[in-house]
Order: sequence, then structure tokens, then C-alpha cells
Amino acid sequence: MKVQEIVDRFEKFAPKHLAMDGDPVGLQLGSLDAEVHKVMTTLDVRPEVVQEAIDNGVDFIFAHHPVMFRPAKNLDLSDPQNQMYADILKHNITVYAAHTNLDFADGGMNDWLAEQIGLHDVSGLVPGYADPVYRLTVQVPKVYAAAVRMSLVDAGADVNNSEYTGYTYAIDGTVYYIPKSTSDPTIGPAGEPTEMEDSRLEFEVFQNKLDDVLKALYDVHPLDKPLYNIIKLEDKKHQMTMGRIGTLDESMTLADFANNLKSKFNVNGLRVIANDLNRQVKRVAVLGGDGGKFYQLAQSKGADVYVTGDVYYHTGHDMLASDMPVIDPGHHIESICKSKLARLFNQWKQENGWDIDISESQLNTDPFTFI
Repeated sequence: MKVQEIVDRFEKFAPKHLAMDGDPVGLQLGSLDAEVHKVMTTLDVRPEVVQEAIDNGVDFIFAHHPVMFRPAKNLDLSDPQNQMYADILKHNITVYAAHTNLDFADGGMNDWLAEQIGLHDVSGLVPGYADPVYRLTVQVPKVYAAAVRMSLVDAGADVNNSEYTGYTYAIDGTVYYIPKSTSDPTIGPAGEPTEMEDSRLEFEVFQNKLDDVLKALYDVHPLDKPLYNIIKLEDKKHQMTMGRIGTLDESMTLADFANNLKSKFNVNGLRVIANDLNRQVKRVAVLGGDGGKFYQLAQSKGADVYVTGDVYYHTGHDMLASDMPVIDPGHHIESICKSKLARLFNQWKQENGWDIDISESQLNTDPFTFI
């Protein structure tokens, strides 16, 4: 199979247009038209990770962090970064990165972090792209309505709601018609008045699911040319968000919560910015990566503590002055993506019959050591 097929499926999950302006997501090196046999997921693309891929015969590296944040000024191979690019190309490895689009995606990076912390009643933190919502209306013979409805729901004709799933509005009625001589005889004798019990099904569909839903409609609908219409709901959009805010099962002291984070994310150390380590916390905001500038937003949404990485010195002073406890467990907690992405790819492999091997990088690319 081609790299393009994997990328197309992933970009339905986390479209590139979700990424922040200037974020170099997508193809990094290689070709989307290249054949792929072995995929490796990783947080970072570093020389040691590339060597790991070469040693294991990997031909597609799927990373969270882009390998090329800035263009190369030259191709002097005495520069380790340039030598890494040369090694990637020499061994016909394709590299793709999903960065802030994965951060914003439903079920993506920040949902994984919230789940790892143990949060429930989770909602979004930082608003981003507002995904258009469409109303899809489908007409189908009543006897086929249940099968069509379930197929479309499985394909994505659904709304995100914490209280229910598979929401569909249905109206039953009778269709009257006279088949022409060229009509399919199964819908009635040619030239004779005929009636049939019919159902009209209405769904709400996010833009990035629309193609899959329409494909499912054509696959399952009993007619060669299904009757349907699509209306863009101008007053309704699905707000994509980066970061999450939710609630712990039980309140605990800030010190205990910080120690729990060390265990949950397998880090040897972290930084706590707080005036009182004995303060009780229950409502938690989290944003993977460098999210220090959003601490006031977390505070305004009622968070007792904010978890994010790469907090700057002067920002830390501002957090203390605002009495907003913040825990910085480091940027590397995003390495959770390695196993989560591998799980997604294995799921899609089963669904689509992909003939590929999927593995996770076994290397720790955290540049910091706590002593």
C-alpha cells in the first residue's frame, strides 16, 4: 500500500486545517506515493530514532513533533540534523508529522492526557477551528431504514454528546408513484399506481465525516441513486479545542496530585508553581506541550490546577501572583502518543485490511535528566 492511504485515513481523524497557523504539519520528508510496509510511531524525530527505524526496516515514521520546524540553511552533513535528513532519504523513509492538528482533534492528544490523569466530565479549554455541521436528510424504504440508519451512524453521522450517541430523527410516511415501463420490477408493475411505506431520516454530520457518511449511504441504500439532501447549518458549528478541563474522582492536596502525575506519566521530576502545596485540588486543566500562556484561561474556567509543559521563568512569577497553581511535568509527557497512535493505526489496519506492520519507538527522547 501507499503512504497516501494511511495519511488520508489519519487526516479524517485530525485534518491539517485544525493546526495553528505556521505549524509545519504533514509530509516532512519522502513521498506520499511511496510504498509502506512498516510504520513506527514516535514523539520526536531525532538521529537515534531514525537509526532505530533503519535497524528495524521501518519505511514510514509517523511523529507528533515536526522534524523540520525551520528550513535548513544548507545541507552541510557535518551538521547532525542535516546528516539525519540524509539518512532518512538514503534509506527511503517517509516522515509525516501531526502536531497541533492532533492537539485539537477530538479523541487526540489532549483527550489522551486527560484520560491518563483520570479526569471525567471533560470539556475543551482553548477554542480553535469551528468545524461546520451539516444536516443530512435521507429517504429510504421503511423496511431498510434501520440498516441504513445504523450504517450511517457507524460512518460518522452522529453528534458528540456526553449523554447519548446515534441520534437520528425519523418520519414515516407513504410514497405514491406509478412505475414506468423501464422501472425495476421489484418496485411495482409498470404503469400501475403503487404505494410504499417510506422513512425520512435526518442526521447531523461534521464536515470531516461527510465523505465517509455519503460513501456508506451509497454502499447500503437499496436504490442505485438514493434520494438525499444536505444543508449547512449556519447557526451551528462543532468547536474544536486544544487542552481539556475536567474533574478528578476525589479531591487531594496539590502535593499528592503532583506525585500522582509523576507516576502516571513516568517522570522522575516535575516543577510545581504554587503558593501552597497543601491546597485541595479537584478540577484540573491540562494542555500538552508549551501551554503556559493559557494559565489565565484555565483559571477563568474554574481549574484548581493547570498541567502543562515548558513554563517560562517570568510566566511562573505571574502564575504565583495570580495564585494559580501550575504543574510542569515536561513536554515529554506527550510521548503517550506513541502507543495511542499505534492503537489507532492497528484499528484502521483491521478495518481496511492494511498489510503493514506497526510498532512504537522504544527510545526516550526527553532531553532532560533529573539528578
